[in-house]
Amino acid sequence: MQIKSIYRGARISAFKAREVTREIQGLPVASALDIVTLSAKKAAFLVGKTLKSAIANAENNANLRVDKLVVQEATVGEGPTLKRFQPKARGSAGPIRKRTSHIRIILTDEIEIKTRRSRSTGAKKKSKGRPAAKRQKGSATRASEGAASAPAAAETTTQSAPAAE
Repeated sequence: MQIKSIYRGARISAFKAREVTREIQGLPVASALDIVTLSAKKAAFLVGKTLKSAIANAENNANLRVDKLVVQEATVGEGPTLKRFQPKARGSAGPIRKRTSHIRIILTDEIEIKTRRSRSTGAKKKSKGRPAAKRQKGSATRASEGAASAPAAAETTTQSAPAAE
C-alpha cells in the first residue's frame, strides 16, 4: 500500500531541496529519518516534516507498521515564485525571485528493505588496462632501456669534450 504526504508552498528553492530527497529515496524510514535529522540543511528540516507526516498517515490511516515502510519516492517540484523588486541606482528596480516548492513523499510496504553495502566490505576495484604480468614485463623493459641509454649519453659527452679543445 502506498502512503502519500505533500508539503505545498515550502519556502525553499526546489534545486536545494532535491539534494536531500535524493539521499533518502529507496531507504527504510528509520534510516531516512536519521539522515534528515542529522543534516544541517534547511531543506532537511522541511523534508523531515513531510516524512514524519507520511509516517503518521501510515500508522493512523492505514494501520501499517513503521518498521516495514520504505521511502518509495521523494520528489520536489517547483511551486509558485513570489516576485519582488529591490530598488537600484538611478530609480531603477532589480527583480527578486522568492522561489517555493512542493515536497512529495510516498511510502510503501510492498518493497522489501534493502541495506546498502558499506564501502569497506565491497569488492576491491579492478585495475584498468593490461594484466599484472604484462605490466611487470613492460616496466622491466623500460628500466633496461633507460639503463642502456644512460651510458650512451655519457659516451657522447666524453667524445665531444676532446673535440672542443
